[in-house]
Amino acid sequence: MHVTSIEEHILSIVCSVFDAYSAVLFLPEDDEETCTLQASFSLGQSVDRTARIAPGHGLVGWIVRNHQVLCVPNFDHYQSKLGYYLDREEESIKAFMGCPLSCGGVLCLDSKRQYAFSEKDNKILQLFAELVARLRAQKGEETFLADIPRYFADLGVLQDLPFRYKRWSEYVQQFLDTVRASTGFDYAAFAALDNPGESYAIEAETSQLLLCDGIPHSLSINEGVVGWVFKNEQAVICEGYEDAPYPVIFGKLPDIDEFKAVMCMPITVDRSTNAVLCLTQRSSRHIDESLRSFVNQAVQQMSFFLENLRLRTKLNSYLPKVQLHGDYYGSGR
Repeated sequence: MHVTSIEEHILSIVCSVFDAYSAVLFLPEDDEETCTLQASFSLGQSVDRTARIAPGHGLVGWIVRNHQVLCVPNFDHYQSKLGYYLDREEESIKAFMGCPLSCGGVLCLDSKRQYAFSEKDNKILQLFAELVARLRAQKGEETFLADIPRYFADLGVLQDLPFRYKRWSEYVQQFLDTVRASTGFDYAAFAALDNPGESYAIEAETSQLLLCDGIPHSLSINEGVVGWVFKNEQAVICEGYEDAPYPVIFGKLPDIDEFKAVMCMPITVDRSTNAVLCLTQRSSRHIDESLRSFVNQAVQQMSFFLENLRLRTKLNSYLPKVQLHGDYYGSGR
């Protein structure tokens, strides 16, 4: 009886998320650059479980040699090679995407549909690759089996939110509610830069702590953990064990609950921290690698959304000028 490994479990989820035909994981052999197929998940039966890829050999070997992500939306088997299929199954593959792992090796996806993968998908695949690398460095991998399916199901929910909620206030509230429920934290908040260098505002939260009648609460950027994250553009993760002092999340405010476990994650827009996702819990808790990876990916999705929103706003500001320019030349002047 075949026992499913943690890697194969993740690959099955990856295939489902991307609607792919196969997902394969290559890892380096001991003291060699050559990579062997460690795990796979496929809708077919033709993956070569003994496949070995040398640097520079085919698309997978290109990633091994160059340590760069690769997306081939229109795969031509006459021009390049995958190298992990038996028989002639590779000839039916129309799209490929692969990402190097920080610990060495490559995480690959393919599809029988042309243009099945996009640049956005490539960024999400990098997050899966990060998860695989972290889990390989973590002992007791079996403890993650119960959490991973839930986390990635909720990532799918987060991806759908922009299509379901067009108003920002509704979107950000649903985002916080989903992340808080998935992670099990007591409280979640979204803080946005208000006056650069001086203050930030709590725009949404999962339970009433700072907001009054939905009015954003402005706080000093020079106080508290959240202010530190804005100024230093680095995450703060605290499990709250060993009689550690309670972290001051928002600065010294009256009648604010004391929290022990904290995750404050910077949200980057246009290469700078414009917002912070704050997750807190009154008791101590272990923040394992699967939880960290889920929150990182949730933050990335929020960054993608805000970046697209910024670009749309910028484009809309140009449209009246473009219309005026067209009217001017269309008038024959």
